Amino acid sequence: MKALRCFCVCFLLLLEVSSGLGDLRRPENVRVDSLNTRYVLRWDWPHETAANQSVSFTAQYLSEFRMRKASSEKYWKSECENVLELRCDFTGAELHYKGLYLLRVRANTSQQSSDWVWIRFCPDKQAALGPPSNVKLNSVERDLEIIITDPLSSTNQSMKTLLGDKMSYHIQYWTGSEEPQKAKDLETKNNLVMLTDLHRQTLYCVRVQSRDDFYNKSSIFSDTHCIRTEGQMPYWQRFLFFLISLLLCLLLVLLYCCFHKMFMIFKTTFCPAIELPDHIQELWLSDSEKPQLLAPESPESVCEPLVVVSADLDAVAVDEHLNAEEQDSSAHSRHGSGDSGVYSTEEDSCHRSTHTDLQTSSRKHREEMHDGNRLEICA
Repeated sequence: MKALRCFCVCFLLLLEVSSGLGDLRRPENVRVDSLNTRYVLRWDWPHETAANQSVSFTAQYLSEFRMRKASSEKYWKSECENVLELRCDFTGAELHYKGLYLLRVRANTSQQSSDWVWIRFCPDKQAALGPPSNVKLNSVERDLEIIITDPLSSTNQSMKTLLGDKMSYHIQYWTGSEEPQKAKDLETKNNLVMLTDLHRQTLYCVRVQSRDDFYNKSSIFSDTHCIRTEGQMPYWQRFLFFLISLLLCLLLVLLYCCFHKMFMIFKTTFCPAIELPDHIQELWLSDSEKPQLLAPESPESVCEPLVVVSADLDAVAVDEHLNAEEQDSSAHSRHGSGDSGVYSTEEDSCHRSTHTDLQTSSRKHREEMHDGNRLEICA
């Protein structure tokens, strides 16, 4: 009996194992990602298959008025057949936004198929609502005009035509100096909104959120848009701007004066206006920098002889001429000793003045010749 029981248990286990190996696993975590009227069915496939087998997937849908006939395969419509991706886009199926549908998916191989995985999908209730497609701001004096464009469906149709009066907008606005957490809220169903009693010449930021009041659904916020209001600036702001501008001008003037003063100091230090005399500058020059009358590297030099007349020769000639005149005058005085004393005195004074003039001219001539003396002139 014990042997028979063991045999039966082993046989049942073998049957379970063989049946488990023959069934294909079903997709898991089936869900719908939807936004407005865009619907994508997604699933996971964490299972392993044989190396020689490839798994594909088939997705179908059934409308609500045929749910009673769900057991009949002919009423099901296939949207994706034997796809390798883990997704199926039902946007092209044109599911009615306020309808109710059954969606199902299964795995397929070349030899077998898994069981179907079913989910119920109601777009009006389950589809996420998108933010406004566009938000535009206009400044009208101290007021702010907000123009809101409705979110669009997959066919570029306004979602307000599908939701009707259930659709509204949640507006948040705040000044540029504040944080979005301190924003003011405004609820409206209009596409044109006017914000009044705002500060003049102030930057305001706005963002808008779409809402479905029936199912209490809210979209994400739109991009933040900022604009500055118009209107005359208050007097205290004008005075403040004037003071700031005045301080900036004074600062620029001070910077210019400091820069000019430093420039003049550097200029007078490194580039003085008064130049040193040439004989002092020559002391600072090296031998190669000193001016030369004739370059030593010049292969050919044109020289002209310079005749130097010594001043001593002219002095000697003048002295000989004076001595000769003195001798003549002395001889003449001896011969004419019988003349009057007055005449001799006049002659002596005349000879002395002539002698003095000759010596003076000789001395001047000697000095001029000494100053004009040049050793050589080369061209």
